[in-house]
Amino acid sequence: MDRSLFLNLAVEEAKKAFEKGEVPVGCVIVKDDKVISKAHNRVEELSDPTAHAEILAIREAAKILGLKALRECEIYVSLEPCPMCTGAIALSGFKKLYFGAFNEKHGAVATKFFLLEDYKIPWQKLECIECSALLKEFFKNLRLKKG
Repeated sequence: MDRSLFLNLAVEEAKKAFEKGEVPVGCVIVKDDKVISKAHNRVEELSDPTAHAEILAIREAAKILGLKALRECEIYVSLEPCPMCTGAIALSGFKKLYFGAFNEKHGAVATKFFLLEDYKIPWQKLECIECSALLKEFFKNLRLKKG
């Protein structure tokens, strides 16, 4: 199975966030090569600092499958998860994490913090130029607005 297909779905979710003025992050949860849930950042929309794509997708997948079944799932995120989301991924016990861009400011897997090490959850960064480009464009536009 080409894992980039699922990351591309996460990018499509990130684009939805971008269009809404949210930080463009998308997430897809997969079990047996089938999409179980997907989400994008909705922090501003919901006035909820925990409404990150990963948290929303995990909540939906847990409702559908039950929490223990998430251990059989993989999670795809357009951006390396922050500490909050990495903690949720660890506690959910995912089989593997894939992400498309490093998170220089808040990355909690491989960039700034290394929260998955103790949980033995494997991760892989997949090549995704679009993941980084969306984020760069979003923050460039934000700086221009604040000008």
